[in-house]
Parts: sequence; C-alpha cells; structure tokens
Amino acid sequence: MPQTSQKSNLEELEPFTKSVIEVVQKIPKGKVATYMQVAGLAGSQRASRAVASILKSYSKKYKLPWQRVISSSGKIAFKPQTYNFLLQRRLLQSENIFVTTKNGQIDLGKYQYRKNTRVKHKPNQPRMFGK
Repeated sequence: MPQTSQKSNLEELEPFTKSVIEVVQKIPKGKVATYMQVAGLAGSQRASRAVASILKSYSKKYKLPWQRVISSSGKIAFKPQTYNFLLQRRLLQSENIFVTTKNGQIDLGKYQYRKNTRVKHKPNQPRMFGK
C-alpha cells in the first residue's frame, strides 16, 4: 500500500481543520497563542473549542507544537498539577517561556505570538478616513 505524505493528508481535511493545523505549525518556538487567536487566524474567531478538539485529534499525526496554545486568560488550560498540565509546562519551559509553577500563568505581553492579522486594502475599494 503506497504511503501518502502529510501534505496530501492535510488536503483531505475540512478547510477549518487544515487552517488550524497550518496556523499552529507557524507559531514559533518561544511564543504562545490563545485558542481564540488560533481560531481567528484560521477564519472563525468563535471556534476556540474546535481548536482544542483539533489539537487533541491531530497533534501527534502532524507533530503540532500543541503546547504553544493556551487559554485566553494566559494560562495552561489543563487542571493544575495534572499530567498534561505538567507536560505542557515542561515543554514551554524548555522553549524558555516562563510559566508560573502553581497555576500555569504565562505573560501574554511578553510571549504571545503576534501575527499581523490586518485586512489588506483591496485596490478598488474606497479607504475610510484617508487611511
């Protein structure tokens, strides 16, 4: 049976799932993004729960840096001191991200991934207020 590449497997996914995987793959080492931020960059700001589900289902298959996705409050989303909490904290710390020991808080001002999400101006579209 011929093996298919990850790229072709990615093409078979739903568009939003594919977009989430691509966004997460682009979060650089040493940075984090929130579930809501990933959902917005993937095209559906309100789909943060879907992002969590996609990460759970596809992180291993596509070798996603799932540890770089955290809650909007800037915390690790797992219950403190659970196996997954401790694993995510250890992985983030290995990327030189400071995570508080007790509740998994991360300074979003310092570590949040900043992708320019500004909508580009279309050439024939009028600009508002001279911008």
